[in-house]
Amino acid sequence: MKLTKLFTTFFESEKAGGMILVLVTLLSLTLANSVWQSPYIEFWHTQLGSHTLVEWINDGLMAVFFLLIGLELEREIFLGELSDWKSAALPIVGALGGMVVPAGIFLLFNIGMPTKNGAGIPMATDIAFAIGILSLLGKRVPISLKVFLTALAVIDDLGAIIVIAIFYTETIMLSNLGIAVAIWLLLFVLNRMKVNNLIPYLIGGILMWYFMLNSGIHGTITGVLLAFVVPFGNGNKRSASYILQSYLHKPVAFFILPLFALANTAIIINENWTSNLIQANSLGIIFGLVLGKPIGIVLFCLLGVTTGICALPSDLKWRNIIGVGFLGGIGFTMSIFITLLAFENQEVINHSKIAILVASFIAGIIGFFILKLTLKKQRST
Repeated sequence: MKLTKLFTTFFESEKAGGMILVLVTLLSLTLANSVWQSPYIEFWHTQLGSHTLVEWINDGLMAVFFLLIGLELEREIFLGELSDWKSAALPIVGALGGMVVPAGIFLLFNIGMPTKNGAGIPMATDIAFAIGILSLLGKRVPISLKVFLTALAVIDDLGAIIVIAIFYTETIMLSNLGIAVAIWLLLFVLNRMKVNNLIPYLIGGILMWYFMLNSGIHGTITGVLLAFVVPFGNGNKRSASYILQSYLHKPVAFFILPLFALANTAIIINENWTSNLIQANSLGIIFGLVLGKPIGIVLFCLLGVTTGICALPSDLKWRNIIGVGFLGGIGFTMSIFITLLAFENQEVINHSKIAILVASFIAGIIGFFILKLTLKKQRST
């Protein structure tokens, strides 16, 4: 299996980005629980115009992250692993299981409670963290496993975006939504007219983001919508989609996601933080990510292969899929993002963030050691 240069760049930037995310998260948690606690937390809530700094990051910069995800998904659909049904089916089916089962487990703990809105929290996979941990295993990792995890995580994020659009939108201002849709249609027309200059798409994207944000639907959805109207052509290096995706890799991996992590992990950890982990909301998140993710991914993949819907690559074993299933339990970025949309109570948000960090750490460690043992055994064989 030959990897495209753009996929390799994407994988490498996400790998390094994952390492940086670990460092900035530790830094943020340390500062939030040090003598600089007050000025550090207040900094992220500095008012800049009509929004705070953290709101600009979550509502604005994260739209660029979703734009990159959309561009990568588009490339996978037209030229990559998702362009062939047999190759695409396995990560698609696995991602579906990795969303349904964790959400179901969360609801088992929280059904009928105010925290039931958090069902989307354990559904997502953090691409940067998951790829970062997989990369620690070096050259022993088969290419097909890298592609499977990347496709799984991208599809997972698409599912999370759909969940955000459907379940985390309370009121809709139809006039602003109509303007946002009209802008998108205009950009679509430019695409069909083969206008390849990126400038009108970027200006239109900014305007679409503004009206989408003020329509009640989360503005980050704009990123994915914009990705699918940026001209793809034949996907070569001169296409607008390729150029934009190439430009976005490093800013997203080394600036936007670390900034998001710094701003959203400024959590004050109280002495009784462990007791909060046994609350229904926290248990739903932890069991959803640590157990729901691998169970859902492996079970649905097994059903898909058994029924002939998809096929397991010849160089992969089921134990590899189990290991990747646990890496899928690293929620972090998307899980924290959905937490901010699901809850308004700051205490519940903080407890959820701690549960996400704990669950992601456990899932990552288990996934790493399963893959380390199984891949070493396969290589020696």
